[in-house]
Amino acid sequence: MHLYHLTLSRPSGIQSAAYGNFSGAKAQEIVVARGKVLELLRPNEQGKLVTVLSTDVFGCIRAIAPFRITGAPVDYIIVGSDSGRIVVLQYDKDRNTFKKVHQETYGKSGCRRLVPGQFLTVDPKGRACMIAAVEKQKFVYILNRDNAANLTISSPLEAHKSHNIVFNIVGLDCGFDNPIFAAIELDYSEADQDPTGEAASQVQKHLTFYELDLGLNHVVRKWSDPVDNGANLLIAVPGGGDGPGGVLVCAENFIIYKNQDHEEVRAVIPRRNDLPGDRGVLIVSYASHKKKAYSFFLVQSEYGDIYKVTLETAGDTVKEVKVKYFDTLPPCASICVLKTGFLFAASETGNHALYQFIGTGDDEDVEASSLECEELEEGYRPVFFDPRPLKNLLLVDEVPSLMPITDMKVANLLGEEIPQVYALTGRGPRSALAVLRPGLAVTELAVSPLPGQPTAVFTVRRAVGDEFDAYIVVSFTNATLVFSIGEEVKETNDSGFLGTVPTLHTQLLADNSLLQIHPNGLRHIRPDRRINEWKVPGRRTITKATTNERQVAIALGGEVIYFELDNMGQLLETEKKEMGDDVACLDIAPVPEGRARCRFLVVGCYDSTVRVLGVDPEDGLRGLALQALPALPETVLLLYG
Repeated sequence: MHLYHLTLSRPSGIQSAAYGNFSGAKAQEIVVARGKVLELLRPNEQGKLVTVLSTDVFGCIRAIAPFRITGAPVDYIIVGSDSGRIVVLQYDKDRNTFKKVHQETYGKSGCRRLVPGQFLTVDPKGRACMIAAVEKQKFVYILNRDNAANLTISSPLEAHKSHNIVFNIVGLDCGFDNPIFAAIELDYSEADQDPTGEAASQVQKHLTFYELDLGLNHVVRKWSDPVDNGANLLIAVPGGGDGPGGVLVCAENFIIYKNQDHEEVRAVIPRRNDLPGDRGVLIVSYASHKKKAYSFFLVQSEYGDIYKVTLETAGDTVKEVKVKYFDTLPPCASICVLKTGFLFAASETGNHALYQFIGTGDDEDVEASSLECEELEEGYRPVFFDPRPLKNLLLVDEVPSLMPITDMKVANLLGEEIPQVYALTGRGPRSALAVLRPGLAVTELAVSPLPGQPTAVFTVRRAVGDEFDAYIVVSFTNATLVFSIGEEVKETNDSGFLGTVPTLHTQLLADNSLLQIHPNGLRHIRPDRRINEWKVPGRRTITKATTNERQVAIALGGEVIYFELDNMGQLLETEKKEMGDDVACLDIAPVPEGRARCRFLVVGCYDSTVRVLGVDPEDGLRGLALQALPALPETVLLLYG
């Protein structure tokens, strides 16, 4: 036996998001990590985000990264988690599931500072990946394909360094040369041995390049250089013929271009006019947009301001770094730029959003340039701007999120049957009071006004093999309306249902014929639209009815009449039985697989009893069991395996 538990409501916050083509070569999709849930999202033709797949990984997802093997049509996903394993997933669109391609164990489970999983990056050509811990340990895996074009993964290659804290890693774009990974590191070995604390005040962060030698199959520290102590994020710059390569180092108040054998190019990050002077500006998320002729980066500060970063180059030399104010969004955990002209913003708090580009930020706006970066006695001269409403982005869709819930109460303030959950969500101006009720959320697709108060609603398919229902049957006290379900829901008169009587029950039978049960009889609508009627004898009326795909049972007061569908498609009356008291409810189960009929009919009567009747030809509605009840039965359901 295998048991597991699921939460009633899935997490709504997003910790990480990655853009890629996971189901097809031209598919525009986003994979998001919601704590322990991995989801695949896709914008539809109307620009609305649709959840294609949501799967629970039963663990804490710490990092995700997409990659593509050279020549492959789709992207894979690498997942770093608290399991102590690196997992490679591939989306299987036929089964609509994530297929586990590889799973390699490298450490203990749990979110530990010495066990890799917190940082994850991939070589842009899909040849290798690096997974790193907060401290000391880093592993590099070589990714390749065998003769059958199946993905293969090597044994881990170590790139450890003791007394070393990692702040961020990224895979450099160096074409088809040996893969290189960059890391922001801090060596605290001297500070650890100095009880005075003087060494701790003098520690220096370094930008380190790790090269994977594919020929010798090992990893070496290729280059290390001091970097601004406010550095927190690395962005790979296109290289290998598409650009100069190297990295953009995002530090407090600065964006710095660095590369081996290249001088540092520094530009200040524009800051808000009303921001206090002692507050810095940190970049928290970014997205790259790469084309052969032109590429740019969108980076977002902790205050939500988005900047467009471009490089002016001459060959492999970067002449200028430009940082221009672009727009302001809520602070995001991740942002993704889609090639179809959309930007997905996974907000840290409040609803996530999908935006459409309506401008590229080429208009005149506040811009900082490395050529104009002026160093004064108190530091570099800042560049100021005032936030404005969206100019380059247009909101097209929102994904609801309750993250974070700061307070919650359960109370029945509305006097309903079930108490409501009142939660305070969001932060600052995006705070909200959410009223939650147990149940499943529904999306309103169509609205049709009704002429009166309906007494019952049924849905029925047109054929047994159909995936979706074709008709909605609405019953009133003296009439029936039938609506066809297509691109829109509209009233139809060609279904064959009788509209001048109320409907007690509907059923699609095994031969693709439709059955309507009304108080005066049975209306059998054959597949060729011929109609057979069975009228109730005398002045009696049908009070209760139950059906499956081959059997029908009706109650006329205290009499039960049983019908079966024969091989010629005729609905034949086969048995009658007087119950001795009026029937309150009855039910028959679906026909079990491999059988011609369900063997039992359950009837509840107003004498506070429930009876099981046999419907096999040899039983003839013979009573098989009887159960007395302490009250009148309202409804009965037969579960028959």
